[in-house]
Amino acid sequence: MKAAAVRPLRSRDTAKREVPRSFVSAPPDTVLFAAVAILVAIGLVMIFSASSAQAYADAHDTAFYLKHQLLYLVAGAGVAYLAYRIDYRKLRGAAPYILLLCLAGLAAVLVPHVGVVVNGARRWIGAGAFSLQPSEFAKLGIVLYLAAALSQRGERITSLVKGLFPMCVPVLVCAMLILVEPDMGTASLIVFTAFAMFFAAGARVEHLLLIVLVTVPPVVLTILTSPYKRARIFAFLNPWRDAQNTGFHIVQSLLALGSGGLMGVGLGESRAKFFYLPEQYTDFIFSILGEELGLAGTITVIVLFITFAYRAIRIAVAAPDRFGFFLASGCTALIVIQAFVNIGVVTSSWPVTGVPLPFISFGGSSLIVSLVAVALILNVGRYRRVNLQ
Repeated sequence: MKAAAVRPLRSRDTAKREVPRSFVSAPPDTVLFAAVAILVAIGLVMIFSASSAQAYADAHDTAFYLKHQLLYLVAGAGVAYLAYRIDYRKLRGAAPYILLLCLAGLAAVLVPHVGVVVNGARRWIGAGAFSLQPSEFAKLGIVLYLAAALSQRGERITSLVKGLFPMCVPVLVCAMLILVEPDMGTASLIVFTAFAMFFAAGARVEHLLLIVLVTVPPVVLTILTSPYKRARIFAFLNPWRDAQNTGFHIVQSLLALGSGGLMGVGLGESRAKFFYLPEQYTDFIFSILGEELGLAGTITVIVLFITFAYRAIRIAVAAPDRFGFFLASGCTALIVIQAFVNIGVVTSSWPVTGVPLPFISFGGSSLIVSLVAVALILNVGRYRRVNLQ
């Protein structure tokens, strides 16, 4: 008897149906998991090395920040495990509510006596080791929302008015709330990730360019009217012009990277971490890594991120439905774009934006969100197509 054909998937009902027979439950992608595990291990080692001097000055304990990062890792691993075990298709209906919760967190940060001000920026809620950065969770919230919305929009994404523009509204609202903190780096990451998802959904390139042309003038005006943002741009163009002030971060970062040579000065032997390089265990930890482990160490990290991107894209392509495809694609773009923006900053290839290096920089919110994003990618990978395993 002739076998019955499997009914094609449709975006409107994939979240409610069982996985069709052409798809199978598969074990986690071990290559992707290994790449992330190695990056996290490198991060722990580098946080201990890069933060030791600052940790001793702050708490008379060279492992102070390492201990905190280990706590964040345990918490992140627990949340990530739950994100991996849940049926990711259930998140489709919850996506709008998750985004609203993230927007409420972004608004709460701006409320006096609720948001915590650090270095002139109001980005955190809580106190000390128990503080959270809502903008980090908003990145994941916008990915979930766009994945759900794009899976329903279908071919309408090719329309500027009925498809693409409505998708840009929540992205703009989220980015503006983050920009007010101020945090131009995270706001730009949300926009870049959203554009990557729009492109993957089939949006017309000319429509994306039109949106860029419309948004560039107000962004330029915002930068020019802010002395702080303007100084960062000018420092990026010529950091050596004001090496002791606006260009200090970039100059010290380049000096640390350059002193590492091919194989580095040795693990734990950094000189820049002794209060020469600011943010040495957070945003600029890649500079310390390059100084201690040399070009070999930096290339290893880049290769690991490229490996992660390749395996994650394979999972997205083999996803059983449109929501899974956009969810895996968005989470991949979120991590990979942030990683290469951070590397671009420390190598003076991108203006200073203040975004951490995923899995490696110190920071609880960033680590938890990155691990959850990986868990969601692996979750989608549990239901991959047979011919693409």
